[in-house]
Amino acid sequence: MIDFRLLLAVTAGKSAGIASRISRRGGGTTMPGVIARRIDPGALRKLVATLPQGVALVSGTNGKTTTTRMIAAMLAADGRAPLHNRAGANLVSGITATALDGASLAGRSQARIGLFETDEAAFPAIAAETGPRLVLLHNLFRDQLDRYGEVDTIAAGWRTALAHLPATTTVLLNADDPAVAALGAGLDARVCYYGLEDVRHAAGAAAQIGDARFCRACGAPYRYTALFYAHVGHYVCDTCGQARPAAAYRLERLDLHGADAATLCLTYPGGALELRLPLPGLYNAINALAAIAACLELGVPAPRIRATLERFGAAFGRIERVDAGGRPLLVALIKNPVGASETVRMLTETLNVERDTLNVAYGTGLHLLIMINDRYADGTDVSWLWDAEFERLGGRVAQVVVGGTRAADMAVRLKYAGVAVERIIVADDPARALDTALVHLPEGTTLYALPTYTALLDLRAELARRGWVRPFWED
Repeated sequence: MIDFRLLLAVTAGKSAGIASRISRRGGGTTMPGVIARRIDPGALRKLVATLPQGVALVSGTNGKTTTTRMIAAMLAADGRAPLHNRAGANLVSGITATALDGASLAGRSQARIGLFETDEAAFPAIAAETGPRLVLLHNLFRDQLDRYGEVDTIAAGWRTALAHLPATTTVLLNADDPAVAALGAGLDARVCYYGLEDVRHAAGAAAQIGDARFCRACGAPYRYTALFYAHVGHYVCDTCGQARPAAAYRLERLDLHGADAATLCLTYPGGALELRLPLPGLYNAINALAAIAACLELGVPAPRIRATLERFGAAFGRIERVDAGGRPLLVALIKNPVGASETVRMLTETLNVERDTLNVAYGTGLHLLIMINDRYADGTDVSWLWDAEFERLGGRVAQVVVGGTRAADMAVRLKYAGVAVERIIVADDPARALDTALVHLPEGTTLYALPTYTALLDLRAELARRGWVRPFWED
């Protein structure tokens, strides 16, 4: 039977997307979904029902974009290029727009499998509409408190959503995050865990930023035998006995190679895998572990996984390298205390800054562009800046340009973190901030840009205007 309401929704939504791209008022990543849902509120559910291999959902506070892109690349290498919200529109309207874009005018998906990165707060609604075959919940930290509240609020929503999933769904959970691992108890769905076993990486710089250090069962504090960062690590409750669950997908050994790469040695049920990941940092290695677990569950062969990840490029703004008119620029999104602290940790601990050609007028150190906005998508409460471990930058900065709507706040934060005032330049406007940072950049030195989400969009738009990158929806 022909569903005329869906056909009208698909036609109107696709038309809105075409108009948006022609007028260059965005990439048509959200508005088509808004329009389609007004015509047919069940549009997303109907569209994904035509995917022969169902839907996989990925959510978490940090790393979900990179993790989802890794999964997408491995599925594509396996001949199953997914229906994927690659541009990052991860609310219900954005995912509906993605489903529209991948459907025929008759409302049938042209892909075999759907893969959607989902906003933490939107996950319950998206799970209810898509009926996923696989769910990956990566981590849970404080993020945008004015929008979402504390960790427990999000966890409660996730728990309710997972409780409604059938036994045919696989739920992948991070064993090292107690807020996430606890969600696996009592589910009808099949639950698997992944985790980092290499305790050499314990006691990270951001380890004091803990949002879930108390037992989810009895409220007593966890005892950690290894703490990687924030509340993520190996833990046990000495009061009731609740402990980190055994991981099926195990990162047994991790060797970090500065700002360039990492070597991962994993074991999983029935096999082992070793690969060189061309992305730096502990958090990217854990992103890769999660993505590998998901793809093995989805049937991607291990050799294909290794070959794909060994040539994987960074996602938009996630340790992304850009040729800025002949000068090297590395862009790393920061949006909450843990993510910012781990990025700073990577720059100051694992990056050999002495290999750069440094301007002796400023001394040995990093050249930074930090852009902080307080728009809705960033979170209007920027008090998190005081929880991030910017103290690591004290004494290690040659020059830092701060921009964005809260540039002054960031400048004050850096002053109290120990960065010399004479090395801090305030330039609110994105173009002026970028120009200021580049004009003072010594030849051969890398500029490290650390923007919040909408500041990243501002920076990306400026880079695209200069012809150094493509607009984000074209990536």
